[in-house]
Amino acid sequence: MENTKALDAVPQLSQEKVLRIMRMVKNKELSIDEALDLAEREKWIEEKARIEQEFQVIDFSTKMIFNIEKGSIRKQFPFSQVKSCAYSEGRRFRISFYGRPDYELEAASMEDKNKITHLLSKVIERNACRELGELCSGQPETCDVIHEGLLDVKLEMPSSIQWVKHFVQLRERELRLRCIDQPQTEKASPVAKTISLSSGDAVVSKEDGSGAFSLQTKEAKYLFQIPFTVQNNKLEDISKLQNEWIVLLDRYCSLPEEGSVRKEDVLGAANEVLRDLNEEKVEEYPHLPLRSLAVSAAPPQSCSFVSGSVPLPVIMPDIKIPPPSFKSLNQTPRSTRTKAFYWNVVPQEKIQKSLWTSNNSGKKLLDVARLDDQFLIQDGMGFPVNEPLRTQHIMLNQKVAHNFNIFLKSFCIKPSQLKEKVYIIHEDSGGLSDEQITALRRYQPTAKDKEMYLSFKGPPSELHLVDQFMLEMCKIPNLCQILDILHSARELPVSMADLEPLINQKIQACKQLQDCPRFVAVLEYILAIGNYLNEKAGKEKARGFQLSSLAKLPLFRGKERNFTLLHALVEQIFLHEPDLATFPQELTEFKAVSGASIKGLSAEVEVLRKELESIAECRKQIKSKVAKVGTLESRFYKDLKDLIQKYEKDFSQLSRNCEDMKKAYRVILMKFGEADDQDSEELFGWISTFISEFGRVLAEIIS
Repeated sequence: MENTKALDAVPQLSQEKVLRIMRMVKNKELSIDEALDLAEREKWIEEKARIEQEFQVIDFSTKMIFNIEKGSIRKQFPFSQVKSCAYSEGRRFRISFYGRPDYELEAASMEDKNKITHLLSKVIERNACRELGELCSGQPETCDVIHEGLLDVKLEMPSSIQWVKHFVQLRERELRLRCIDQPQTEKASPVAKTISLSSGDAVVSKEDGSGAFSLQTKEAKYLFQIPFTVQNNKLEDISKLQNEWIVLLDRYCSLPEEGSVRKEDVLGAANEVLRDLNEEKVEEYPHLPLRSLAVSAAPPQSCSFVSGSVPLPVIMPDIKIPPPSFKSLNQTPRSTRTKAFYWNVVPQEKIQKSLWTSNNSGKKLLDVARLDDQFLIQDGMGFPVNEPLRTQHIMLNQKVAHNFNIFLKSFCIKPSQLKEKVYIIHEDSGGLSDEQITALRRYQPTAKDKEMYLSFKGPPSELHLVDQFMLEMCKIPNLCQILDILHSARELPVSMADLEPLINQKIQACKQLQDCPRFVAVLEYILAIGNYLNEKAGKEKARGFQLSSLAKLPLFRGKERNFTLLHALVEQIFLHEPDLATFPQELTEFKAVSGASIKGLSAEVEVLRKELESIAECRKQIKSKVAKVGTLESRFYKDLKDLIQKYEKDFSQLSRNCEDMKKAYRVILMKFGEADDQDSEELFGWISTFISEFGRVLAEIIS
């Protein structure tokens, strides 16, 4: 039964991948638990590859966040629902909403991530002020500040780990950070980072032996320390200031839900705490956290994050995580294991009255040699199985190492071959697959990892396979940029191929609307019928109507509930000009109109343009950084240059088609008297629905 449940739990993958994982289980390269983990990872990679081209538009005019994929608006969120923004490793970040699940995204570049998170921080600031009834036109500092001061925040930069000075303000349900000592490696202007304390899962604790304290939230772990200044140049002063922050943060992490406590009570409690601290009644707290650590549903990450205008605290990888515990197999060594015979066991309550009460199976003589000869499991072929993580020392963070080790089970490349594979652009030329590139981008070594691995002086063969791969990745110059280039070079032609038919379809739809005399005549019938009814109802005649009115025809009912204004239109056309009923033949592009909008398609084309420019710029940068270019690198740069030239030619045609599409749509808006900012997805949807409903009613009347 357990095996059946396990099979039911396997994520839906292709038959080829399922068979490959099953062979690995058969050869004892994977346990069943590890196979399920690997299947889940393969499914995650497939899903991630499918949604990778979705991008985000933050529209301050409508106060909405739109996610667009292939020209279609897939999701939209009002600003008021944005709760917080957590910075994951690399280009990833997570947006939390009120009343919605968290939303995790990966930006195309660090620059894009910085811009998005910068704008999101502004949205969160406005929301925080609005909740307190404050105007957002001025400085948000008008909100009540409980405690404030200078703190050093630990940040992980692309090339190093630094403590960066911030001005920190504790407010009733949030902690606000503002960078005042921008690292030279970061050129963006400072911006406030707001950490929500209202979710109830934030925990403050003192870091043992480091002189620092941390704030653990659902999304991240932030590490702080008191900076040395003229005012606090003694350890006693620093310890006192640190205790103030720890006690106050813990108090406000423990606040009840909003509405259950008055602001005066909160401020009074804060003043009381500070009074006690000033009177030195507060002892040291070596054993914080004061409350149990809230565990996030998402797996802990061990990478850095940087906002668009200010470096933000690193998600620390130092949380002690126990090694992954798989179910103990309790089996004999591999060389003496036999196949298991899965029979249906008699339930214990049935044994007493059955023949099994006095079974003599223990007295039966067996030719065990013969049984072993037939049913002994043969040693599996293929790659040698590494010693389990729980028995072999490993340098990498335990959780990351566990996931990376599962990925490497299906990564049929030796560590020594990795550099050669990375410098091959096309998969059919021997390069990495799309899934492998995606996974390697996820497991790129951090600055802390590079420092640790590059200081290793022993032979690589002594390391676990996970460490061997991480060591090789650390040795490859500009690995992050190269993987980004490979990823973009694979995705760019696919994206252009996806957009081209959608753009052409919109151009054809506009052309059909531009030359559709029968459809125009049908609209004139609608105008005549509407003016007749409105005139008799005491309203003025209209000279024209917007196409959004087409959706109201089947909703306007007559004396008979089954008879609508659309039925009346079809009857009038059939009575006077029956040939107009064939107008859908002029608008064939609207029978199955796509959900893509011209605005969305134009935005995606602009994204591809920037991505192409980014590939070319990144190539120049990494080439200039390499002092000595070897054969591998030289071939890589040449192939990449040829590829960029080909992509630029293809994109030039796509860009011209996009301009033709926008021009044709502007003509349509003018022809039908629509607003200049009318969304094409809505307009084309009204026409498509009208054609469908017209055909349905026509079929009813004819029958």
